[in-house]
Amino acid sequence: MTISSTDKSFHDYSCGRLLALRVNRYSFFVHWRELADYILPRRYKWLVTPNQMGRGSPINQHILDSTGTICARNLGSGLVSGKSSPTSLWFKMRVGYVDSTQTSPVSLWLAEVERLLYLIFQESNFYNAIGQLYFDIVVFGTGAMLIHEDFDNVINCINPCLGEYYVDVDGKYRPTVFYREFTLTVYAVVAEFGYDNCSASVKEAYDIQDGSGRSREIIVAHSIEPNSDGKGRAFGFPEQFAFREAYWEWGGSASPQGGSQSPPGFLRKAGYFEQPNVTGRWDIVSNDPYGRSPGMDALGDIKQLQLETRRKAQAIDKMVNPPLVADVQLKNQPANLTPGGITFVSGYSASGKPGFASVYDTKFPVQEITQDLSEVKVRISQTFFNDVLKVASQYETRSNVTALEWDLRKSEALVMLGPALERIDHEFLKPVLNRVFAIANRAGIIPPAPPEIQGHIMEVEFVSMLAKAQSAAQAGSIERVLSIVGNIAGVNPEVVDTIDFDYSIDKYSHLLNNDPKMIRSPEMRDLIRQQRAEAQQQAQQAAIAEQLSKGAKNLAGADVGNGNALEAVLGG
Repeated sequence: MTISSTDKSFHDYSCGRLLALRVNRYSFFVHWRELADYILPRRYKWLVTPNQMGRGSPINQHILDSTGTICARNLGSGLVSGKSSPTSLWFKMRVGYVDSTQTSPVSLWLAEVERLLYLIFQESNFYNAIGQLYFDIVVFGTGAMLIHEDFDNVINCINPCLGEYYVDVDGKYRPTVFYREFTLTVYAVVAEFGYDNCSASVKEAYDIQDGSGRSREIIVAHSIEPNSDGKGRAFGFPEQFAFREAYWEWGGSASPQGGSQSPPGFLRKAGYFEQPNVTGRWDIVSNDPYGRSPGMDALGDIKQLQLETRRKAQAIDKMVNPPLVADVQLKNQPANLTPGGITFVSGYSASGKPGFASVYDTKFPVQEITQDLSEVKVRISQTFFNDVLKVASQYETRSNVTALEWDLRKSEALVMLGPALERIDHEFLKPVLNRVFAIANRAGIIPPAPPEIQGHIMEVEFVSMLAKAQSAAQAGSIERVLSIVGNIAGVNPEVVDTIDFDYSIDKYSHLLNNDPKMIRSPEMRDLIRQQRAEAQQQAQQAAIAEQLSKGAKNLAGADVGNGNALEAVLGG
């Protein structure tokens, strides 16, 4: 297959960019290796090499005490439950000042959009992927996720691991450039990109009759970057796309790191209206493309923990089975070192020692080492904010603790994570929602927006634990006021005139994030009240007419001498 001049220039550009990004990443690369060795070995690749036969062998030889891994996992899980929990609402949509908790047609449309987005997240692998991304951010400071369109589940999320990908930032320090190199089997390459788009060597391996060639791996390179750099048209991408993406065969087993010297063309080229990948970072320094993490802060303590754990085990081993010193007379003589055993030595008492004595007389400061290990573990836990996340276990348990109180405690703890959580909101979660909404809208899943908001910008509001706790506290205040008014109304009914009950119910439901369909619109509410008032008026008029009819009948039947009473009233 002959490569076009356009693809050849784009291929040369992409390979050069990837190699340059590899050089810039090296210092982080080395640091990540230490983090992986001591915390998370299976989420890191030192070299992306195909056909490795030892990939399943044990690689956590540096970890003797898993406290660091456990604490990192706890923080990652806490971020899932605190920021994007699959069991609770964590975002709301709004247009201007109108959100999904009100009763207008726009609010009902926003509520339906939220419901569909939550459903997509639940039915896809999004929550599994976001949990892995949080774990990567906590340990390495940087995590990445690709969001692909999927026919079955609308979206499909993929987490590249550290060592596979490269990141670069734009002028606003946003991670917009994403390159990676990863391994795929020949079968997977053909299944994903199509037989006709593959090189001759891949086709040859795929066509081997016994199927053995299909399990062979090659390295595939992948790039995603903004299409607004003025090169899109020259590389064959329409300028209407905000991002461009390309896949190509990077190298085989002969030259896995250097790339292909004779490119066969691209496996796939595509354009996107929104960024198809997201990169999250815990914290950054200046224009660094990669983030800093609690794992980096805790690495020194984790190394100390592993070393002291090893020394403690050695001390215990030497106490239980210590090295021995023996009289030369015992050479080639039997010695009984079993519990309760006695070894007889000539001249033993003459040396001034008691007749019987323990063979072992070695003591090590195991207790002191254990105490120091506990202090190290506490520091690691605090570095990973585990003391902040485990709020419930730090308070005395009572039988009358309310859900509001627990939410307030948890929200107070999450304040300590504020800067990192804000970065996650704007650098990761907003692009995710933008991407998923765009995919669902193109698929026809999102209903048409009301005419009055066509062309308006829809914004995202994240519902954090802190915001939920504050809303719950306000709702409790409203409930208490209404309860007090209800009690006083039994003594003084006029007190109810001071409360706007319609607004109070709307506000109460809004604070509790209830479905806006629970509350009728003001127009429907007024219509119901008007109909009720008209019905009551008609009932009153009917009652008055019936009462007059009965009165007339009674007057007609009353004898007053010269005719009946009705005639007398009418002057008849």
